[in-house]
Amino acid sequence: MYVIAHLSDPHLDGSDEARSRLRLVASYVRASSVDVVLVSGDLADHGLEAEYADLARELAFDVPVLVLPGNHDVSAPLRAGLASLVDSPGEGHPIHQVREVGGVRFVLVDSTVPGAGHGLLSKDSLVWLDGVLREPFDGPVFVAMHHPPLALHHPVMDQWMLEEQDALAEVLTGKPITAILTGHVHNAIVTSFAGHTVRGAPGIRSTVPLPFEPSTGQATVVDPTAHPGLAFHAHTPGEPLQTIYRYPR
Repeated sequence: MYVIAHLSDPHLDGSDEARSRLRLVASYVRASSVDVVLVSGDLADHGLEAEYADLARELAFDVPVLVLPGNHDVSAPLRAGLASLVDSPGEGHPIHQVREVGGVRFVLVDSTVPGAGHGLLSKDSLVWLDGVLREPFDGPVFVAMHHPPLALHHPVMDQWMLEEQDALAEVLTGKPITAILTGHVHNAIVTSFAGHTVRGAPGIRSTVPLPFEPSTGQATVVDPTAHPGLAFHAHTPGEPLQTIYRYPR
């Protein structure tokens, strides 16, 4: 069995609150037996060098750690502050990566648009992704990106959704992908896209209550009092992918 610890949206901002929520989840992961840790974006809240330096300390694990940017991240400080965790040519945007850990390939796609909240894959990015997914690989292949290819049906969050999804679907259809792993919406989500399963991790910094849920009484879109969570994706050859969600306390 191959286990991925999937974290998302820690939004480190220098505050003790954000740091303690990440530490709670990270401690739970360290006490577990996993093969790799994936953090699917919004690593920092303001994209500052100090926030990435803080994050580098908090993401010290005994297993490989994979990170990718979210819409709150800024490419140059991320590359500088997390240089030991990022393997992507170039100096700025986008931060695309292909990483192989223990016979599993992770295609880490930068779905961000600098200075914007929504996601979009440029034509060049789609060409890159198509080429990578056409490469022969004898093992599981996970595609990870910050913005999920879905509409959340939330009046605010859908302003920042992944745009031009049809072009992405054309690239992904028929490709040998084990799962698409995402973050951004601060909710545990299981759906499908272009014939592939999509597994979204809950938010660490906060949760986004959905319109059909009871009101939390919060004045903001996010509920910062909800418990932070993570996903474990367990892959066993010949069996469907299993995803288990946990909310450490």
